[in-house]
Amino acid sequence: MRNIKITLAYDGADFSGWQVQPGAETIQGSLAFAIGRVTGEKVLPQGSGRTDAGVHALAQVATLALESPIPAENLLIALNDVLPSSIRVLEVSEADSRFHARKSAKAKTYRYRMYREAICPPFLARYVWHHPYPIDETAMAEAARLVIGEHDFTSFAAVDPERGREEDAVSNVREIFLSSWERNTDEFIYTVRGSGFLHHMVRNLVGTFLLVGKGSLRPEDVTRILSARNRSAAGATAPATGLYLVDVEY
Repeated sequence: MRNIKITLAYDGADFSGWQVQPGAETIQGSLAFAIGRVTGEKVLPQGSGRTDAGVHALAQVATLALESPIPAENLLIALNDVLPSSIRVLEVSEADSRFHARKSAKAKTYRYRMYREAICPPFLARYVWHHPYPIDETAMAEAARLVIGEHDFTSFAAVDPERGREEDAVSNVREIFLSSWERNTDEFIYTVRGSGFLHHMVRNLVGTFLLVGKGSLRPEDVTRILSARNRSAAGATAPATGLYLVDVEY
């Protein structure tokens, strides 16, 4: 058996997330279907994480075991011929048998795009959170820095329907290496890099930082919310449209 590593990008707007589910279009299901069409093998590729419905990816990573002798470069071409244009395979390679897309990951980077102008261009609406209302961007940037380091992120974790899976059952402690907001013309963009992320964690962080921007919370309240270890202490979940999985490190 060959251990195949696939790097792919996708527009998640029309999908019900990564994870395969009955009666729904998913990234994992679409990739599995394409692999079956190309190789004749029934496999379920394992991703580095389960992006939610509407979330996009610039470089998601998946692994799968194949018997097919199709060369990696030919597999890439064949998969892109079968997959919808909203999913593109960027790279296919053979990996060591011990490599696993999720278990081998050392860090991930996510980006969240907030569009700040009064009118959001229609061709951007699927890919940003349109929030043109007054906010204190400097205070939001200050709040974001307070989650850097190793913390218990229970306050920022939604109840996971898959609770009990080994990646979720051990601990809600994660280490954040980078957490920052920056202006890029009409967009206010949040970038976060960490050892791992809990269910809805990035979107819950963004929703809480927005409360700081509105003045409902002070930047230092983020430390209190972390200590509370209670989801009700944090802000609402930001929409999925602005979130991107940018990079997975091994």
